[in-house]
Amino acid sequence: MLSTHEVAQFHEQGYLGPYTLCSLDEMAAIRSRIETEVLTSDGPNPKTRLQCRHLDQRFLYDLCAHPAIVDRAESLFGPDLVLWATYFFNKEPGGSEIPWHQDFNYWPLEPVVNLSAWLAIDPVTIENSCVNLIPGSHKKIIKHLPSREGMAFGEEADPAQVDVSKAIPMELAPGEFFLFNERTLHQSNKNISNLRRMGMTMRITVPFVKITHDVGPLFPGHANIQLRGTDHQGFNRLTLPPETNP
Repeated sequence: MLSTHEVAQFHEQGYLGPYTLCSLDEMAAIRSRIETEVLTSDGPNPKTRLQCRHLDQRFLYDLCAHPAIVDRAESLFGPDLVLWATYFFNKEPGGSEIPWHQDFNYWPLEPVVNLSAWLAIDPVTIENSCVNLIPGSHKKIIKHLPSREGMAFGEEADPAQVDVSKAIPMELAPGEFFLFNERTLHQSNKNISNLRRMGMTMRITVPFVKITHDVGPLFPGHANIQLRGTDHQGFNRLTLPPETNP
């Protein structure tokens, strides 16, 4: 569980970490399975193999449900926790810049309450496009505009309202992760190295948040998994974790 100081830091800065989920050797084995069993197979979203693979791959769900993440999430959000999305951000050498943005702008949540865990699958460095974030930026909602040419996202936070001088790089070893909320400004530069940079994001919310399952970034058949506690509201479609992988 998080200390009182860490909880206060999260509310003040909008992020925490890095923390360790697993060892380098453990992540090497997980990375091999992702490459051979996930990136080569179709998942629940017919448009991409990268989204919500925790719904069909038990070993990925087990990463999301790891106490290193869920215990800290409970310290911040309480005992009732819902896993509603995951995604692999797989940036090859030369991969485009993701502009500065606040995640709440893109998501079909009401109200928009979310905790993201960003887990490094590969070594994540400044050269191969680590996430950069701005501490304290979650305290202000930034208007989002159509992105400038060459960006990986269609919308970005208004550049005139982003103070990049305060940005910090979140470099990670494989198996490390950091936490941030739905309004923390973050981005990643073009991958100027010759190494891939892959990370997995896990999105956690609480049961009173209503999720529109079939629109926006989600897809028909999307469902949540109750990570911990109870869904007292019953607003959203729930499913069970996948069966154990062979």
